[in-house]
Amino acid sequence: MTASPTHRAIEAVWRIESAKIIASVARMVRDVGLAEELAQDALVIALEQWPDKGVPDNPGAWLMTTAKHRALDRLRHQQMSQQKHEELGHEMDARQELIVPDFTDSLDDDIGDDLLRLIFTACHPLLSSDARIALTLRLLGGLTTDEIARAFLVPEPTIAQRIVRAKRTLSEAKVPFEVPRKEELASRLDSVLGVLYLVFNEGYSATAGDDWMRPSLCDEALRLGRVLAELMPAEPEVHGLVALMEIQASRTHARTGPEGEPILLLDQNRARWDHMLIRRGLVALERAERLVATQGHGPYALQAAIAACHARAKTAEETDWARIAALYDALSQTRPSPIVELNRAVAVAMAYGPEAGLELVDAIVAQSQLAGYHLLPAVRGDLLAKLGRPSEAAQEFERAAGLTRNAREQELLRRRAAACAKS
Repeated sequence: MTASPTHRAIEAVWRIESAKIIASVARMVRDVGLAEELAQDALVIALEQWPDKGVPDNPGAWLMTTAKHRALDRLRHQQMSQQKHEELGHEMDARQELIVPDFTDSLDDDIGDDLLRLIFTACHPLLSSDARIALTLRLLGGLTTDEIARAFLVPEPTIAQRIVRAKRTLSEAKVPFEVPRKEELASRLDSVLGVLYLVFNEGYSATAGDDWMRPSLCDEALRLGRVLAELMPAEPEVHGLVALMEIQASRTHARTGPEGEPILLLDQNRARWDHMLIRRGLVALERAERLVATQGHGPYALQAAIAACHARAKTAEETDWARIAALYDALSQTRPSPIVELNRAVAVAMAYGPEAGLELVDAIVAQSQLAGYHLLPAVRGDLLAKLGRPSEAAQEFERAAGLTRNAREQELLRRRAAACAKS
């Protein structure tokens, strides 16, 4: 059944405005689960009324005010049944929020602070990584449980349970609806950025399924990153992550062929890169670098600088691989990990030859930390092929194909294995 224009309008408004509504209501009721419920009540009322009465001139403000009235009704009920001083205080605060001259004021009242509180609450370290991701996409991305489940190839009941448990955990722990204090901000911000980074990466290179990319997840992570950059303009790592996502997202249309097959970075048609996104990314990187002059480079700013090296190269041959290798050296000092070391090995191979890269890769293999990571044998296979050892390369590509759960990647790796076997 095709949705009516009014229902499509409601869906579009909800996707744009839901986070602001939930954030403002959460400030009143101090519970993100209850705030989402009250915001959903406003959505239901809109679905009932707008088809007959028409879409209001300012639909976001209409939903905001309706949700706030629902919150005030809930607080009145609590006051009458429990007669607690805390609820009375919340009601008085809520009354003040509703005493505004028009809908626009009600929509914009402290919305930046409220969104920032909601972001830090949804990404609270008390929750597991999976729960943070699901709750963030639900509360801040406006995605339904079905959309989140389809994006991550997880059953819908599993996502629903994660969201319910996350909200219950926050409520039972009485997590305050606030931006962390200065001494806690760095660690908590890292949690927020980590969630956005994971969402973007899952969209950029899907871990499983039939599609190599899920652009909608990249779009959501980038949108939320831009919001966070506006709310926290003095944080270099926020701008660093936004820069990284902007530049990576610029390659979207060049990363797949006509049948959805993957096209690797060095084989991409750079004319298909989105140069507006590249410019936005470079501007965000400049902001980050101005700020890190006094605070030091963080991992996202360094990764953005690496992405910028690719973005600035007009052709693959013009890529400054020596600078990329040096940036990976710095990244390995800032945030060491075997995956960073693998990427550094690739850069070293491109800058100084496949033998130098293979030596680094073999050291990673010996440590066994990435034993189940498909890109380790994939990189090793590529270096072996360049060194004229095709039979060994074919075995590595077959091993990599057996480790990935993404169908498109499996096809690519098996084609490379077959090509090496024929050599």
